[in-house]
Amino acid sequence: MPEPIDAMSFEDALSELERIVRGLEGGQMKLEDAISAYERGAALRKHCDAKLGEAEMRVRAIVQNDDGTTGTEPLADTGESGR
Repeated sequence: MPEPIDAMSFEDALSELERIVRGLEGGQMKLEDAISAYERGAALRKHCDAKLGEAEMRVRAIVQNDDGTTGTEPLADTGESGR
């Protein structure tokens, strides 16, 4: 049984997504297997997008203080959509 997507790290999800894409590009899967792989790939892509969005928000929250140290501050809503 495959690992639940919501428990996967970005790197693991991306690696599995790359394997799925290679398999689909190879054209050797049965139709039902290809459909299942495509559905899992779509879910993995969505998970990776969410993980990247979270990372982007964390990076945007990092600020440099006047004394040269770094810290974080809450982000204001920029009105940007996820993509």
